[in-house]
Amino acid sequence: MTNEVKKDVELTNEERQPCEVWTRVMGYHRPVQSFNTGKKGEFAERVCFTEKRAAEHDCKCRKAE
Repeated sequence: MTNEVKKDVELTNEERQPCEVWTRVMGYHRPVQSFNTGKKGEFAERVCFTEKRAAEHDCKCRKAE
């Protein structure tokens, strides 16, 4: 094991490059860049969740059961 202290990586604007983001839609992996305007908007509105937290959420639809 070394005693080196790791520094944050700092890049100049010239060293940076675009990142291609892919997501799974209807069973296929597609680059987000190829989405139409509506699909890009839907992608931007997505939120992450866990099944456990979703199950604990007080959902009105479960009250009918």
